[in-house]
Amino acid sequence: MSGNSLTSRNAFLGLLATISLVACVDSTEQATSSEDRVELKSIRVNDTTLHYIERGQGTPVVFVHGSLGDYRTWDGQLYAFSENYRAISYSRRYHYPNEFPPDALEETAYYQVEDLRTFIDALDIAPIHLVGHSGGGAISLMFARDYPEYLASLTLGEPAVSELLAAMPEGAAFRKTFQEEVYGPVTAAFQAGNDEEAVRLFIDGVQGGAKGFDDLPREFQEGMLQNAPSLRKSRLDNVNRPRISCEEASQIRLPTLLIHGELSPPMFVLQNTVLAQCMPNVERAILPAASHSLAMENPDDFNEMVLTFLASHN
Repeated sequence: MSGNSLTSRNAFLGLLATISLVACVDSTEQATSSEDRVELKSIRVNDTTLHYIERGQGTPVVFVHGSLGDYRTWDGQLYAFSENYRAISYSRRYHYPNEFPPDALEETAYYQVEDLRTFIDALDIAPIHLVGHSGGGAISLMFARDYPEYLASLTLGEPAVSELLAAMPEGAAFRKTFQEEVYGPVTAAFQAGNDEEAVRLFIDGVQGGAKGFDDLPREFQEGMLQNAPSLRKSRLDNVNRPRISCEEASQIRLPTLLIHGELSPPMFVLQNTVLAQCMPNVERAILPAASHSLAMENPDDFNEMVLTFLASHN
């Protein structure tokens, strides 16, 4: 399986009623590699348009990206998963190349969860395997809490659920440090109008000393900068973050794979540990030679790890 996976082309990369469900195909073709091209599609979901790509046939696997990411985040997964599944990667609300209107709604977790539900309904693909990373992992976790009937399994790569750490002395300290040393400077940079510096500080912070923003090819950096408006809105407007309690997580009985990176900051590892203690049906895995960006740093091992898990829960 790992031999067929592709090197990621783009790194690091939740009231609403359904207004319309109109699918269309963009004339532009997007490449997941020089040898593999897929159509960029779009679909009208609730009050916005979401872009997505897909490849393959079979049980659907839907990928949910984190902050500063979009549908391109999962380029290193699309081909490998499409050999046995219908692999689908979409851009969440307000992420490239989706619209970001001047009067954009607050990017609450509720909108994101409802967008995902409507997206799945529009494509008529439930039940699915759901794979989420970081902020997208938190959205995926909340989706599993609210709509378990839509899912066959759940894979979470270091989901952003730092609220679970608040009751633990060590966890509360990690969370406080992250707020002060990462979010504080990121917010200040956005307030100063320096989006590139804000993105640099954010990526360097979540990577915890591993490969950071300046280590990336310029095309990767440009992809993140295209998604800076969403992170800027989140920081400057104090947008509600995804939230879930241990009691809520304990009700999720789906087969769940929790992944953290061998090189990831301790806070993210501890989040996974606490979540594993809350949830009743969890397998854990450590992705070697990777920090918080996980699949984008080590796509081959990530693909093999998740595909093995999915094969046991088809």
